[in-house]
Amino acid sequence: MTPILQFVAVGLLTLGAGASAVSVMQSDMPDFAVPTGAWEAGSLLDDRAFSVTGRVVESGEALPETILTFAEGRFQSSRCQVYCAFGWQAYQTWREGDITHFTATTRCPDAPHTVVWYGTVTGDEMQVAGTWTTRRWYWSRQITLDGTGTPADPASMATRG
Repeated sequence: MTPILQFVAVGLLTLGAGASAVSVMQSDMPDFAVPTGAWEAGSLLDDRAFSVTGRVVESGEALPETILTFAEGRFQSSRCQVYCAFGWQAYQTWREGDITHFTATTRCPDAPHTVVWYGTVTGDEMQVAGTWTTRRWYWSRQITLDGTGTPADPASMATRG
């Protein structure tokens, strides 16, 4: 086989392999669908922290305790901070009677992890739900979480940064 024919054959094989690899890739999955509301920049939960116990919805597996902290219009999850140094992110709130709704989208700066949080706080009780999504070009994985929370001891609040 001449060098030109060899080059063409290798090119066709490479294109064919690339096309088959692309065809097995997962399509993207949506993040948690946060309800529509009169969202405004967060402040309604500032200077509060909640100790949350939760589970992975798909498996029922218990999640480690997480401290969710709100300060100066920003939000932080202690477990996300330990896992990937997510840091402080802006949060949004809206009030409906005595219920405060909140949402925050946090992203790991060093890996393709996105966590979307949505919750409600009524008095000292929190209900929370969300998704942790890891998106890579060759696969995506998403877990759905939910949990409940109560006020956290101020000594356990995340460090403000």
